[in-house]
Amino acid sequence: MSTITFLGTGTSQGIPVIGCKCKVCLSKDNKDNRLRSSVVIEHNGSILLIDAGPDFRQQMLREGISCVDAVLLTHEHKDHTGGLDDVRAINFIRKEPFTIYCEERVMESLRREYSYVFDEYKYPGAPEFDIRIIDSSPFRINTVQVIPIRAFHYKLPILGFRIGDIAYITDANSIPDEEFDKLQNLSILILNTVRRERHISHFSLDEAVEIAKKVKPKQCYLTHMSHQIGIHSDLDASLPDWISPAYDRLSITV
Repeated sequence: MSTITFLGTGTSQGIPVIGCKCKVCLSKDNKDNRLRSSVVIEHNGSILLIDAGPDFRQQMLREGISCVDAVLLTHEHKDHTGGLDDVRAINFIRKEPFTIYCEERVMESLRREYSYVFDEYKYPGAPEFDIRIIDSSPFRINTVQVIPIRAFHYKLPILGFRIGDIAYITDANSIPDEEFDKLQNLSILILNTVRRERHISHFSLDEAVEIAKKVKPKQCYLTHMSHQIGIHSDLDASLPDWISPAYDRLSITV
């Protein structure tokens, strides 16, 4: 049994903006309040976080999550890594460094963005990272097998992740044919779409639907949605029953 909690389902343009008059910003529906995209997956007794953007602290406090076993980073962009300074609270609770799984290129980005974490003589109270380098090969966290899924964010290689019969892919606009073998027999596919029109580095809505039809999960949830895709109720009504826009705080047990 696994539980997925959506901490955020938006982009940097997906959260309400003061003074904006678009339908999303004016919406009274909480499902249109989209923080930066991230999920927590509880599986086989482990709590795994995928990405930690600038809204990380707010999301964790809102959900009452005080501890996770590790974070898996899809790529190095700031809207997916900008909250990592706040893992110092988890360092304090667990009395140990915070485990981060990422590609070597992503680690080098963290070294630049969080140079104070890697100083030889660190400032007292600075976050502590325990970085584990991964590639597209499967690996284990405690008793959980994680299968990385290679995808591309325009020309940038990124990773999605399969945990049990759940797969999470964000910030992609293409998936190599050979990776679809890793996406067979899914209960849930979580997939990004930023807007209805084509985009240089994200799946459009139609492209995401076509990927979902190719994978054929029991249920597909859309994430990383911007204001341009419109309000939740309109989007939901336009999709097949087995494809739904996710929303912040949505929790699913499978």
